[in-house]
Amino acid sequence: MKMARHMSGRSLWMLNGGRCCNSSITCVRLFLMGSKKRPRKDTDYETGFWCAGGAAILREEVWVDENEEVVRYNLAFLMPHLFYRDNGRVLGFDNAHGVHERHYMGTMTEVEFVGFVQTSERFYREVEAIRRSYEGKSIH
Repeated sequence: MKMARHMSGRSLWMLNGGRCCNSSITCVRLFLMGSKKRPRKDTDYETGFWCAGGAAILREEVWVDENEEVVRYNLAFLMPHLFYRDNGRVLGFDNAHGVHERHYMGTMTEVEFVGFVQTSERFYREVEAIRRSYEGKSIH
């Protein structure tokens, strides 16, 4: 039985009487996923600056769904010369494991998620507080 290539996995499955068409892995994967699109990486930003006698890095990654809603994010403040664990991440917020987390100097805690804008604002406020705490200091 020939199948139309443009049909969703669910439609192919039903047309073929619940049996697989060409490749069982492809059909099952399409059937389970339906027509939902993968999140699109909307923001991939990194900037470096001098802080506490060494290079600091701010990193922001954001993925959105087809409705432009944030579905995944990673906000990180790195100072590898100050903190060597966790790839130098002094502070970070993410939901990479399906849980909203705050990372600080190697310690992870779950945080209540109100929205991405609020999480981002909190992150940048905390980065500024950390940066100010090292103002004028040189750590070697």
